[in-house]
Amino acid sequence: MTGPSGELLERIGAARLVPVVVLDDATSAAPLAEALVAGGLPVAEVTFRTTAAVESIKTMSARGDLLVGAGTVLTAEQVDAAVDAGASYVVSPGFDPAVVRRCNERGVLPLPGAVTATEVQAALAAGLQVVKFFPAETSGGAKAIKALSAPFAGLRFVPTGGIGPANLAEYTAVSAVLAVGGSWMVPRDAIAAGDFDKVSRLTADAVSLVSA
Repeated sequence: MTGPSGELLERIGAARLVPVVVLDDATSAAPLAEALVAGGLPVAEVTFRTTAAVESIKTMSARGDLLVGAGTVLTAEQVDAAVDAGASYVVSPGFDPAVVRRCNERGVLPLPGAVTATEVQAALAAGLQVVKFFPAETSGGAKAIKALSAPFAGLRFVPTGGIGPANLAEYTAVSAVLAVGGSWMVPRDAIAAGDFDKVSRLTADAVSLVSA
């Protein structure tokens, strides 16, 4: 894949990790972004699970040195809201042709979820080369990704769900894994408490795991 989407995938692949962020208050967005960059991980997926998502994406994307995406995007209308706020990519838990179509219309990278061969084929038919694998651990984990990658050569996965420091290496060892999504380095309670030093430390620790 070439062009803007190809460049985004290269950046995500270079990071190897995608922090999955849930923000309850948009005022936490700026210090969180600073903590991620300080920890060596200039990428984030801000989920649409709270009303603070749009404002948080605006704040974080305005920095210019952070690759910001929107997560848990379920509708075409949410795609519009995310892109208008500055999101560069859009992540969905499952595959919805309408969401993927709107992403293409708006010129942003779609990363829909696919955990079965049928869903993977639908994603490939839509012209996608990378999909989210969610929920990873309960859908067969790294072994399932490895098995799926055999008949679908060239397809890359971003597994998310149930992944942490203890099992991260299982996923990064699979050549079909582009990057791994996780929330362990951005704990919701630490963000709510304003403990961004902890976030920065956890982020740096996570980066060291994929840099070793």
